[in-house]
Amino acid sequence: MTAALSPDSPLAARFVASPNHGARRGHGAPNCLVLHYTGMPTGQAALDLLVDPASEVSAHYLIWEDGRIDQLVAEDRRAWHAGKAIWKGDSDLNSTSIGIEIVNAGHDGGSPPFPDRQIASTIALARELSSRLPIAPERVLAHSDVAPSRKRDPGEAFPWEDLWLGGVGHWIPPAPLSGPPLFLPGEEGPSVRALQAMLALYGYGVELSGVYDRLTRAVVMAFQRHFRPQRVDGEADASTAATLKALIDALGRKT
Repeated sequence: MTAALSPDSPLAARFVASPNHGARRGHGAPNCLVLHYTGMPTGQAALDLLVDPASEVSAHYLIWEDGRIDQLVAEDRRAWHAGKAIWKGDSDLNSTSIGIEIVNAGHDGGSPPFPDRQIASTIALARELSSRLPIAPERVLAHSDVAPSRKRDPGEAFPWEDLWLGGVGHWIPPAPLSGPPLFLPGEEGPSVRALQAMLALYGYGVELSGVYDRLTRAVVMAFQRHFRPQRVDGEADASTAATLKALIDALGRKT
């Protein structure tokens, strides 16, 4: 009989083992957190999926609406949560990250608010993990940050500002909305390339093509979901550019 696993975090109430994991590939301790919403009607449906070997998906932790935390995969194992993703040139985010699923029906379920108890537990878990692992604030990421062409979670309804006020993540108040888009779809030029360079400098996987193409628009939309949620439209307006520059400047002041 296999012995029950004990959670790595003292904040986890139980270990509900998922078989969907493997060895971390060529990396040391995890150095980033990737936050997801479950995007399913119920938390139980999400848990059932995450522990089903046929699904081939998992996460390290699952946070319920009432704030309870389950661990599904040991932290030293590679959970299957990020999929095809990239951040700061790293294309194997599963090997470098801790995946946290947050029970929420997501966009398809009407983007319900995240309960206060759930967000409090998310903050507490992220702080506890960051106290033991080399996770810098700017490496607390959305699934949409690392897979902008595929994913929207945890979405613009997720309260990133509350996490920041709780000591988790890198964030600043976004610049006020103002003015029209800076670029038309397909527009080319050095100004477009400069925007792409800033997005890449922050960590996004975007080519410096100098063309405001579909991928660049998807990356801008992911950035807005995380850092300028008042309007998420993929249009690089003055507010988006100013917020991005301020985030980069704030990182520079920390070094």
